[in-house]
Amino acid sequence: MEDKRLFLLDAFALIYRSYFAFAKTPIVNSKGMNTSAIFGFTNTLVDLMDKEKPTHLAVVFDMAGPTDRAVEFEFYKANREAMPEDIRSAIPYIKEIIRGFHIPILELEGYEADDVIGTIAKKKAREDHVVYMVTPDKDFCQLVEENIKIYKPARLGNSFEILGVKEVLEKWEVEHPLQVIDILGMWGDAVDNIPGIPSVGEKTAKKLIKEYGSMENVIANAAHIKGKLGENIATHAQQGIISKKLATIIIDSPIDVSDEDLLITPCDKEKLGALFTELEFRTLGRRVLGESYSVNQGNESAPLAKKQKSTNQIDMFGESVSEVEPLLHEEIKKGNTIENVAHTYVTVDTDEKINTLLDALHQQKLVCFDSETTGLDANNTEIVGLSFSYKTHEAYYVPISADPTEAKLLLQRFQPFFANESIAKIGQNIKYDILVLKQYGIEVKGEIIDTMIMHYLLEPDLRHGMNYLAENYLGYSPVSIESLIGKKGKNQLSMRDVSLEKITAYAAEDADITLQLYDFLAPKIAEREVDKLCYELELPLIPVLADMEQEGVNIDVGFLQNYSVDIAKEIETLKTTIFTLAGVEFNMDSPKQLGDVLFIKLAIPYTDKKTATGQFSTNEETLSKLAKEYEIIDHILDYRELAKLKSTYVDAIPALINPKTHRLHTTFNQTIAATGRLSSMNPNLQNIPIKTDRGKEIRKAFVAKNDDYSIISADYSQIELRIVAAMSQEKNMLEDFKNGLDIHTATAAKVYGIPLHEVSKTQRSNAKMVNFGIIYAISAFGLSQRLGIPRKEAATLIDNYFIQYPGIKNYMSETLDFARSHGYVKTILGRRRYLKDINSANHTVRSAAEREAINAPIQGSAADLIKVAMLQIHDELKKRNLKTTMTLQVHDELVFDAYNPEIEEVKTIIIDKMQNAIAMAVPIIAEVGIGKNWLEAH
Repeated sequence: MEDKRLFLLDAFALIYRSYFAFAKTPIVNSKGMNTSAIFGFTNTLVDLMDKEKPTHLAVVFDMAGPTDRAVEFEFYKANREAMPEDIRSAIPYIKEIIRGFHIPILELEGYEADDVIGTIAKKKAREDHVVYMVTPDKDFCQLVEENIKIYKPARLGNSFEILGVKEVLEKWEVEHPLQVIDILGMWGDAVDNIPGIPSVGEKTAKKLIKEYGSMENVIANAAHIKGKLGENIATHAQQGIISKKLATIIIDSPIDVSDEDLLITPCDKEKLGALFTELEFRTLGRRVLGESYSVNQGNESAPLAKKQKSTNQIDMFGESVSEVEPLLHEEIKKGNTIENVAHTYVTVDTDEKINTLLDALHQQKLVCFDSETTGLDANNTEIVGLSFSYKTHEAYYVPISADPTEAKLLLQRFQPFFANESIAKIGQNIKYDILVLKQYGIEVKGEIIDTMIMHYLLEPDLRHGMNYLAENYLGYSPVSIESLIGKKGKNQLSMRDVSLEKITAYAAEDADITLQLYDFLAPKIAEREVDKLCYELELPLIPVLADMEQEGVNIDVGFLQNYSVDIAKEIETLKTTIFTLAGVEFNMDSPKQLGDVLFIKLAIPYTDKKTATGQFSTNEETLSKLAKEYEIIDHILDYRELAKLKSTYVDAIPALINPKTHRLHTTFNQTIAATGRLSSMNPNLQNIPIKTDRGKEIRKAFVAKNDDYSIISADYSQIELRIVAAMSQEKNMLEDFKNGLDIHTATAAKVYGIPLHEVSKTQRSNAKMVNFGIIYAISAFGLSQRLGIPRKEAATLIDNYFIQYPGIKNYMSETLDFARSHGYVKTILGRRRYLKDINSANHTVRSAAEREAINAPIQGSAADLIKVAMLQIHDELKKRNLKTTMTLQVHDELVFDAYNPEIEEVKTIIIDKMQNAIAMAVPIIAEVGIGKNWLEAH
């Protein structure tokens, strides 16, 4: 029989799914366009075509006009939120991409996509097609039969799932897929405003249909169903019948499409190339169009290219927008590469050439440089060569010997240049190059400029890699590293294996392009009013972080090894206890097995939604709700904590110790967190647990350099709340801080209307949650969930809070007004957080942006504060020529390896600089501890 496999894609279900899958980390291109929905949908489409290789395919959309259902029943889908603007703007692109693949788009006036899919699926199944309905929508289960299946695409690391008749019958606990309609009708659907029958949820509906077979039979037997449920069924019988009708997918809509129209044919590569270029889909473009594809492969704009909007205009849908001016004000010529752009890249490999280059470098005010190395660990690598550029389209590459003695001798000739404080040095991720040179005894002095950080300050939510910046702002695609050394893996070459000609072109181009990026970005820094933040804080912080990374921290490996053994024993004891309570042994790390044991075998009540693959959720949030009532769950959470501690920290940290220095060297990142917070990697010290006793134990492994040193830990006290008080100028809170009161006790006294001495532990705890919740614009519902109190009581707490602290309420309102009119918010030092969804018509999307608008200035100002303190402390330690070094920064805490005779002097410096880093209308308090290890000091 001819292979006829038809896949029908439920467009909007997949588009929405893609958009919200990236909600926390949206994909935004250099034009500021959120391309999450387009990328996610296209990726799903390409995955499906690659994996399943369908013979026939179509994508089905809802039309914009009203459907027959909505005309007949006005309430149907009446409460649906407005489509997020990012999805609305994505649809034309998605349709053009579908057309680029030569895939038919199906839609029918008056009918929903479900009806079109249902009609075509039933018809084609009768014509010997095997039909796969590609959708995450549960409603389609009613259509499943022998040759019609649901294909749920992969999501969140889970593989795709196919639901046939067997799976549907098991999932819905029915005898025939058509009974799904009865369950849906009784259950109702809040999203589509299908009322259903009051008090009937999923479980009750399944139970009733299992017993009576159909909704009509349930209604007929309402008198025999006990209690309020029977009354509701009898009273709302007609509502139930209407709900069933609304939940029924139409399978005879007036649409017809031939097999020939649905056949897969070769795609239009030119059209897709233009679209992927405009959308900046690099990896996806190469996957679909081949490795030769580049986002700069053509000069023509894609068909849907639009001019950027300027501030405070009306968009194409007649809605207010507030956007900042784009970095690019005009279309740039694309398609530039090393092959078609005139350049002079010179290999500097003789004494005469080196001397000539050095003479030229010393004449400059500003030089861009870059290093090529054998690896990525700056504290454990070798320099292969250095490149320099001080004039665009012109650069010089100096190869460096693999012999350590020869390498040091050559690098020493460049020491006077690097030490010349009158010459500014530019780089892309220049901290790496500074660290590499430190290994050879070379100190880089003078003004330090990093194009990566400059772009981060301009566009904190975008990517900041050199290739990305070059392609989007210069229209230039640099030479690929993979073209020199191959793809990652065991067969990848070292830069030492690359020919001198190729490495010269690659390295010199890096320096040249970085210089061009500096020329482009520097004027934008002043235009966006982040020049002070850039040149007085972020860039001067680079050498500080470089020194910290080079210094590293001392680790007590023996302690971690012993702790690992102790944890392993405790884990085994916990597993034995859990298996005894469960009455069965199972894989503790399998969410499916764990869910089945807890919620099927042990019959623990399950009230949360199931996962995308229909499994019980066993995440921490779900289990934590049940931990107090069920001993086994409390033990499972303990097991998870210990297993994570052991694998992520206790066993991992020793493996990261540098074999040359025997110390741990983390890498601090300035361009990851959009709020301005520093992050760290290898290891991520920001995530070392501190709230649990077991987690705190890890800090014991971070020890002083030797017996002549101690660890100093300095931590800001309630810094974010103090910043809230200062920024809002809230008199009552400022007064409480100035009087040295415990702010949570003072807040409790105010919101509960009682004297300070009468505040209970619970009241203080509730007030603390309100204090910190307000920073994140917490709702009454959110507060009630966290505190386990009725929503009305939570709402009263919030209302009383704003009565007592009216300045904070005013600050929040003024901040939101500023955000809506400007499209961003600012920290104390002017760091911007852009909020493109602040005026969204979609409540969910807009609310997330509003929470960000309230929190970002506070969290960002805390980041600014500690960075200023780090800069000043580092400078003071250097100026006094002290042996004490700053080694770590974790959130609001600084850690030092302090030389014992200097401790009192250093404590004074730390407290002074931390408390006076930025002048505020509130006292800033830094608390200092001293010990032989980090935990003891903390």
